[in-house]
Amino acid sequence: MTALTARLGDLPFRDLAPPALLVGLVVLVEVFAPGFVTRDTLLMVLSDTAVLFLLATAETFVILLGGIDLSIQAVASLASVIVAQLLPVIGPAAYLVAILAGLLSGLASGAVHVRLRVPSFVATLATGGVVAGLARGRAITIEEGGRFYTSWLNGTLWGAPVVVILSVVVGLAGFVVLRYTRFGRFSVAVGAGEPAAWAAGVNVDRTKITAFAASGTLAALAGVVLAARLSSGSPNLANQLMLPAIAAVIVGGTAITGGLGNVGRTAVGALIIAIVRIGMTFVGVNIFAENVVFGAMLIAAVAVTIDRAKIAIIK
Repeated sequence: MTALTARLGDLPFRDLAPPALLVGLVVLVEVFAPGFVTRDTLLMVLSDTAVLFLLATAETFVILLGGIDLSIQAVASLASVIVAQLLPVIGPAAYLVAILAGLLSGLASGAVHVRLRVPSFVATLATGGVVAGLARGRAITIEEGGRFYTSWLNGTLWGAPVVVILSVVVGLAGFVVLRYTRFGRFSVAVGAGEPAAWAAGVNVDRTKITAFAASGTLAALAGVVLAARLSSGSPNLANQLMLPAIAAVIVGGTAITGGLGNVGRTAVGALIIAIVRIGMTFVGVNIFAENVVFGAMLIAAVAVTIDRAKIAIIK
């Protein structure tokens, strides 16, 4: 048993297992529902994955530190409400207001976590509650005048949905930031060992606040896309997406204890979650079984990727 655990936890397995699982799921769905692997269906899967990927990328920045952000669904929902309310009034500037609100929310979470030394799950849960309160009210439909400004997000460019292109751009930017910038290197260092990062001269507090700010900003961007796609905003619009977003990060191979992972892994994880969700619909599995499947996948992924030497210091 010990040998099996060690074998599951080594780096090659973490690298190869998620892509192999993704390919296996696609083949499995095609076997049970022939016709799944078509251009139109795959573009639909990619489009449906866009919001999930944006939320999962937001979560990646924080999980890489060894923390977690439980406010992403509230931030995304608030952004959708802001867009629905302001788009008919101030046009595209509503997008900037919504994203700025996400940035401020992320900065608030980071400040509470760093300055008050509150664990990240408590800090973000509290921030999420405040944000949810700010978004209070009923669902708001984007009127015809506002839909004029959302049509580009629902359109295509070079034969691909704009939301997919946007996700690719965000994914590439996130990959470059985490792989080639000082902030990215510092994030990995903090996640791998905070005391060692302090000793090496890393400004841990600033790195954490920056990560939470990035998380809030991307969560708001996800809310903007969601509002544009559904032509509405609601305080509860993204409530069902937090568990799949966290699952996408962990299933993709990013360790919940931090120090290992990147946006590329998250992209694979988001596609796995999307294939499971859409595949179950194709095969005819009850939609209420989705959260059961996501929960089971999350448990299995954590068991494989967790660094047991750092269990006692999960932040």
